[in-house]
Amino acid sequence: MDRRRFVESGTLALAGILVGCAPRFTTIVTPDHGRVRLLLRNHPELSRPGGGAIRILPEGAAGPLYVVMLESGEALTVSPVCKHLGCIVELNAQEFVCPCHGSRYARNGAVRKGPTQLPLDRFPTRMTEDGVIEIDLRMSS
Repeated sequence: MDRRRFVESGTLALAGILVGCAPRFTTIVTPDHGRVRLLLRNHPELSRPGGGAIRILPEGAAGPLYVVMLESGEALTVSPVCKHLGCIVELNAQEFVCPCHGSRYARNGAVRKGPTQLPLDRFPTRMTEDGVIEIDLRMSS
C-alpha cells in the first residue's frame, strides 16, 4: 500500500471513530423568554462517565449548540462555530475539532491548537439543585 492510500484509509477510520463518539442527534428545544431548561433525567447522555454531551437546536436559532458536562460535574453550553473562519466544529470524546483548518478546542471551548486565536462562544449555563440545566441564550461570552 502506498503512502497516499495509507493516509486516506487512516483518515477514514479516524473519522468513523470520531463520529461514533459525537452526539448523533440534535434535540430541538423551545426557549422561554430567551432561556432553555433541560431536565437532566430526560437526557441520560449527559450523565456519561467523563462528561457527556448533547447537541440542541433552540427553535428560531440559526444553528445548534452543544451542552457539555465536564468531569467536574459543571454544565456548559458552547456554540460550534469555529472562531477562525466560521466552520462548524465537531465534538469527539475529548475535544471540539474544526474540519476546515484543524483548530482544536477543549470541551469547555478554550483553544487547544490554532490557527484559531479565540475560544468558542459560551452561553451562561447553570445546573439547579433539582437537576435542571438552565441556558441563557440572550448572551454569549
